[in-house]
Amino acid sequence: MVRVRFAPSPTGYLHVGGLRTALYSELFARKHGGVLILRIEDTDQARTVAGGIENIIRTLAWAGVKIDEGPFLDQQGELRQKGDFKPYIQSQRLGIYQEQVQTLLAAGLAYRCFCCAERLSEMREQQKVDGGRTMYDRHCRDLSPAEIAAEIAKGSPSVIRLKVPLGGTTSWEDMIRGHIEVANDQLDDQVLLKSDGFPTYHLANVVDDHLMGITHVIRGEEWCPSTPKHILLYRAFSWSQPEFAHLPLLLNPDRSKLSKRQGDVAVEDYQAKGYLSETLINFIALLGWNPSGNREIYTKEELIAEFDLTKVNKGGAVFDLQKLDWMNGEYIKTANSLDLATRALPQFETAGLIRRTGGELINTKTDQPITLDWLAKAISIEQQRIKTLAELPAATEFLFITKLTQYPALLPWKKSSPAEARVRLQGLLEHLIALPEEIFQDSEKIEQDIIKFVADQGWTNADSLWPLRVALTGRAASPSPFEVAWVLGRSATLSRLKDALAVL
Repeated sequence: MVRVRFAPSPTGYLHVGGLRTALYSELFARKHGGVLILRIEDTDQARTVAGGIENIIRTLAWAGVKIDEGPFLDQQGELRQKGDFKPYIQSQRLGIYQEQVQTLLAAGLAYRCFCCAERLSEMREQQKVDGGRTMYDRHCRDLSPAEIAAEIAKGSPSVIRLKVPLGGTTSWEDMIRGHIEVANDQLDDQVLLKSDGFPTYHLANVVDDHLMGITHVIRGEEWCPSTPKHILLYRAFSWSQPEFAHLPLLLNPDRSKLSKRQGDVAVEDYQAKGYLSETLINFIALLGWNPSGNREIYTKEELIAEFDLTKVNKGGAVFDLQKLDWMNGEYIKTANSLDLATRALPQFETAGLIRRTGGELINTKTDQPITLDWLAKAISIEQQRIKTLAELPAATEFLFITKLTQYPALLPWKKSSPAEARVRLQGLLEHLIALPEEIFQDSEKIEQDIIKFVADQGWTNADSLWPLRVALTGRAASPSPFEVAWVLGRSATLSRLKDALAVL
């Protein structure tokens, strides 16, 4: 069975590149009826951030990436683990790594290194002066048992290094990049176990991938230089190695590596800015890989059916924000308005338009309760025009206000006069006062009625509907007056018309 893993470090946030790795791993697992494992690689304790594991789990859940084994949060928000290979958090597996590395020492395939930090630093500086490679000079590789025992007796701290073969090559067939071969004399005698008893990434990665039955390792191309070291470790342990697939880098528009210096790189940043999870998944899936169809919008099920690791590009993929905005707008246009209202609530709270009191939603401008259904109506008249949920509070704020500021200079149509605008608004007000309440429950009925009334008066739509729209919104650019009247309802619509007439 195909078993793949996503193995992030809990360093504070989930990078969009990490989300792509998790997504590709999930698509591959689902395509082949396999299992996706979440493993937390926290052996570098200096970089571990409190709450980082929980943040990764919540972010993956928001994005819709389903984990089969590994850490998860229960209904109370407590960290739990599921699966047959617990624990899935590396800092809880230290005994396993220490036990495994002893087998390498016993077989003469690893050795203790007692070199202090000062000696290693001097060694590297001299290598730079000499113009050679900066790598360990293997000073402790051939210490005798007596010399090792003497150092241990003195209490000298030590690390454990792998004995990399001094000749030959190490190669593999990468599922994306094809044949890769590296001369062993270009590889360092890597540290496997640090002096504090914690494993390095290399040891923990290989041991866990083997013990957890990982069949395919999918990760970023920055890990390519580490792969020969990992393969040598598999050979040292006499273990079968998995298949490797190294994904291309994500790039800024200037083709530099995607970094915080040029924009947002955390998935949480895009969530906070109002990008839908479906959009981000669709967008990220196409960064370095394209399905066979000649289109841009795909469901998760379609991505799974089409996914093929061997068709992932070798070259870096540009993170195009304009394309992301366009795609998000397309998703928003077809989304259910009530669903959008639920998702956009944090945006309205942040903007100060809505607060939650107990189980109620309160319009902070009026201090009156509103319903999620009303918010969905307000969103529905703007969702064809926006690109992100973060735009919604500013786009709909005029609907939350009890009394608009009316602008007399804006009310007349450009070819009309204030006097003509007054006549139009007065006539519309009198007509709307006479309409039954049920008319205001359907924007199409409102439109049909008003258009007929305007035509019956011999007026033009432009010099009649413009002042109506401005009176209801206070804006030159806004949804149609029929939609606005539908959201406002009869009472607020009539009140705004009266306020506009008062300034003309």
